Amino acid sequence: METVHQLKIEPGMSVDALVRGMSQCGFGARRLAEAVAIYENMLSGDFAKFLTLSGAMVPAGMRSVVSDLIRRRHVDVLVITGANLVHDIIESFGCHCLGTPESDDAALRESGVSRIYDVFLRDEDFVGFEELMQKILPDEPKTMSGRELMKHLGEQISDPKSILRSAYDAGIPVFCPALPDSMIGLQAWMYSQTRHLSVDAFADIKEIVDICYEAEKAGIVIIGGGVPKNFALQSMLVTPKSFDLAIQLTTDTPENGGLSGATLSEAISWGKISADAKYVTVYGDATITFPMMVAATLERLEKKGQETNEYSA
Repeated sequence: METVHQLKIEPGMSVDALVRGMSQCGFGARRLAEAVAIYENMLSGDFAKFLTLSGAMVPAGMRSVVSDLIRRRHVDVLVITGANLVHDIIESFGCHCLGTPESDDAALRESGVSRIYDVFLRDEDFVGFEELMQKILPDEPKTMSGRELMKHLGEQISDPKSILRSAYDAGIPVFCPALPDSMIGLQAWMYSQTRHLSVDAFADIKEIVDICYEAEKAGIVIIGGGVPKNFALQSMLVTPKSFDLAIQLTTDTPENGGLSGATLSEAISWGKISADAKYVTVYGDATITFPMMVAATLERLEKKGQETNEYSA
């Protein structure tokens, strides 16, 4: 029987060294270390790499983590909420501001500020977003898939740090299965009242299922849960395959039956994840666990000569 090792912190130690020490601890520390080991396997192996993103990750500052992974070719398929893409587009010309959750929300509204926990966003940035969307949405008589619309928007954004632009440059498909549940959807509907814009949401299913069919092996990183999690996992149901590697970073627990807290083991019962897959759920704030997992994994790949500090711009 292995024994717990008391974690020792050294000045200047790397993220990977810290995570390796955590691998011999209990609870969440060990789970995070397991996640890094699985992620290293996923990025260094011949896996189709799926990333799903929900929650306010872009407003919280995780945008460049995602876009850098895309440009480093560590993402093959991105499934994301419309809200994160709204904030990705806003970051291409504006900014999010640090605030406090104890703010007077009525006073914030009077001053033209919207709050996402301790992040503030000004009305002027939403105005800029609306104006930009009305310029870059396509006037297209042919019905588009959601993925095609995301590609078009990515092409129109010049900011290389943008998730959408990075995905366009890298040729990575972006799926946003709940696009109407966002300000992109609202702006697209308004735009379609006077111009040609029709999106077939069902077309995305065929596109992502085809990717799953063609993948020899597949791994998935799930940030949060929600619609992106289910959309990616269910895509395996109509194939003879399942995900071989899976990592979930969430704050939700499974007892209430919600999807975001559903265990990866439960997904095995549905055939979405293989019975012999390597998987782990890390419970905690993804704005902490996600960058730590990525940093430690990239450090390991760099030591193995599989990663450099350069990536495709």
